[in-house]
Amino acid sequence: MANVLFITTDQQHYLAMGYRNPEVRTPNLDRLVEQGTTFHRAYTVNPTCTPTRASWLTGTYPSQHGAYSLGTKLMEDRRTVGEYFQAGGYRTALVGKAHFQPLLETDEFSSLESYPRLHDLDFWREFSGPFYGFERAELARNHTDESHVGQHYAIWMEEKGLADWRNYFRPNSVSQTVPGDPLTESPHTSPEPGEPWELPVEYHYNSWITERTNALMEEYARASQPFFLWASFFDPHPAYMVPEPYASMYDPDEVTVPEHRDGEFDDKPPYFRRALEEHPDFSDYLEEEGNAIHGAGSHRRSREQKAKSIATMYGMMTMLDDAIGTILEKMDELGIAGETLVCFTTDHGDFLGQHGLTAKAIHHYEDLIRVPLVVRRPGVVPRGVVSDSLQSTVDLPQTFLAMAGLPVPREMTGVDESRVWRGEVDTLRRHVVVENQHQPTTMNMRSLVTPRHKLTVHYGREHGELYDLVADPGEYVNLWDRPEAEELKSRLLLEFLYAEMEKAPLPMPRISVA
Repeated sequence: MANVLFITTDQQHYLAMGYRNPEVRTPNLDRLVEQGTTFHRAYTVNPTCTPTRASWLTGTYPSQHGAYSLGTKLMEDRRTVGEYFQAGGYRTALVGKAHFQPLLETDEFSSLESYPRLHDLDFWREFSGPFYGFERAELARNHTDESHVGQHYAIWMEEKGLADWRNYFRPNSVSQTVPGDPLTESPHTSPEPGEPWELPVEYHYNSWITERTNALMEEYARASQPFFLWASFFDPHPAYMVPEPYASMYDPDEVTVPEHRDGEFDDKPPYFRRALEEHPDFSDYLEEEGNAIHGAGSHRRSREQKAKSIATMYGMMTMLDDAIGTILEKMDELGIAGETLVCFTTDHGDFLGQHGLTAKAIHHYEDLIRVPLVVRRPGVVPRGVVSDSLQSTVDLPQTFLAMAGLPVPREMTGVDESRVWRGEVDTLRRHVVVENQHQPTTMNMRSLVTPRHKLTVHYGREHGELYDLVADPGEYVNLWDRPEAEELKSRLLLEFLYAEMEKAPLPMPRISVA
């Protein structure tokens, strides 16, 4: 019975690793690449947090598990990978970011991750699971200095002696202020871009996640209990900020700053051009049962602003790498590296100026939907292999179970990639599908990615996107309306229909003629 250690970051560009980008130093992740198999054509199932993380739990697509966008939740009755691991005799734990539920709740839709409960530390002192198949869940909800901070992370800071931890995090925004919430009086203001976050490293959430992951791993190893353990880091999700010494580790004058190419949005969906306006109007995309649209705003940033953001993001990645290295060293110390599958990935990518864009989440360029994916298990996963096999992160739960020797539930609709991870076959997927129902109808798109092409269909719109990723890896030329690509588009649309049909869950075989 192999252990599974799942290590994730949040909103990481797939090139933000040293082995692919010498501008950033990530020696521990680079060593993981050397020791395992790395997939350069891995894609997220959705370019936002909640839908993807729910897919990691269920092995199904957002359109199937129901947490289709930010501000929704994974319904509590959905079966999860943690439940299947527990049924197989495994200990299960999550430390860090969950984001399976929204920040606010209603009478109809409750949320354990909502205000004011996030800040009710007495509640979290009593609650540590079960939570979506994790018998132990130690949680936090903030990115950098967000006011969402609280839960188990805040308790840990207090136990470490940081009684005034609230002074390092922002006060609540007006939309999230609730009566009696203790964080509303925080005097903290966010540092300017490029300036250090004053939170000491020893109290940073990376230190908390690392310490608690190592403690749980040791507990399970000492008891000879197999485990499925998820170390869920928050960085390098914006706002970009990091404590010293990482804040000044990279010089903004020495980083490569991506830029928009003049005219590149001329053949793109109309809303792309609004990103370059100072005050774009996206009111035509608002709808009942929708909400704010991530990425529907101005992406205009000066070169200096982008350079500072990239340099800070690099510092965040190096700090993350140090934390991950500490976890991997603990695994070696415990003598369990040989019996543990390690998987490293992120929930989705990021824009740092590519195509003139920043952050996420409504432009399906490779920068946003392509993700790093590294797997290691000595003697089982081939060492030092870089593969171009198409991978989707919806495949992770069933592949984890298969690699652990446990049954794969038929209800999961991804692909069991265990034969590819073991090096027994080169590839299994002919395509991947990326869903993005950010709004119920007005901002709703899906992409089909093949080894060579990407096709994006926008619901209810005549416009679309078609790119040749070999001839045009920068995705500057949209072939959607090109007469010479009409046959190609028709063929890919048919393949897209086949891919959607393949996703249908088949919970049992036909066991009788009728």
